Amino acid sequence: MRHGEAAAGWTDDLDPGLSDLGRRQAEEVAEHLATLGPVPILSSPMNRCRQTAAPLAERWGVTPTVDAAVGEIQAPDHDVATRGPWLATVMSQRWTDLPPDQQAWRAGVIERLLSLTEDTVVFTHFIAINAALGSATADGRVVNRRVANCSTTVLDSDGESLMLLEAPSEVERTEVL
Repeated sequence: MRHGEAAAGWTDDLDPGLSDLGRRQAEEVAEHLATLGPVPILSSPMNRCRQTAAPLAERWGVTPTVDAAVGEIQAPDHDVATRGPWLATVMSQRWTDLPPDQQAWRAGVIERLLSLTEDTVVFTHFIAINAALGSATADGRVVNRRVANCSTTVLDSDGESLMLLEAPSEVERTEVL
């Protein structure tokens, strides 16, 4: 699951929570997924992911596991003024064209997903979902789908590779990541 709409974008806040719409989206996700569990919930440490996971976790009576391995791609610095242009450049490239630290981050996301041994709901980010989608579909672009907020991506794994079972809904633009 991609997190709900954030209250601020990458160029405004290092760790925003959810907007009012994002909180409504999180409630809708909980309603939509309620009958599928309880199953484990894995969440990025970022506020918007933890807040999106909270309504479902409450319904199921489970505590999400917070794991940086499904966290947000790390910008080279924590300056909100430079993050937006950096991210725009990254999003227009292929993984093989990026520096080793971004390639390692992508490998870590995929490795963590491959390590899951039971059905799990993962609340994560636009680029992390694209990393998983790219792995499942052999697409080397950093962005291969414009994943909508609170969209569901269903993947399966044999422990060695990811397989796409259900693609996420997409949006025309992705200004707020």
